[in-house]
Amino acid sequence: MATDGVTITHPNRDKASSKSTRVVISILLVISAVLIAVVLFGGWDLLEGMQSITIAYILLYLGAVILMIRWNRGVLPVIAALAIIFAIFCGVAAPEWFSRDKTGFDEAALSNLTLGMITAIIIPVQILLATFAMVGFRQAWNVEVERRASVEDDGPEPHSGPPTPAAPLPA
Repeated sequence: MATDGVTITHPNRDKASSKSTRVVISILLVISAVLIAVVLFGGWDLLEGMQSITIAYILLYLGAVILMIRWNRGVLPVIAALAIIFAIFCGVAAPEWFSRDKTGFDEAALSNLTLGMITAIIIPVQILLATFAMVGFRQAWNVEVERRASVEDDGPEPHSGPPTPAAPLPA
């Protein structure tokens, strides 16, 4: 909370790299949610109990987009973990969609080859999402700097709080 004459700034959020990372992560989350929804609704009858997990992933990814827009850094490791888990799911599921392209198997709303290709495309998207989420986490969006208005100068100066303790020397 800012008091009179004190302004709180987030210097790492002003960097172009932080802004572009946030946008890329948000776009990858939306792309992931759309691709997952296509596989969900295209193969609804054949997913055998995975509908609720898939719907949960879509909702989590869309919720994460809202948190990303608000500069929430805490969601980034969660996004990375979810992306890795879903990439593993897709790595197992993609060959199974392709193996269903034979006589005797039920056909989904979309062709099994199409669902297999979309599932295979989700894998690199999830890897990119996990990678960018970790890059964003390293950018320290949560750093706050308090600046007080100086009496002699019109510009803000850094807040002089207690000194930061030095790190102990290795033994």
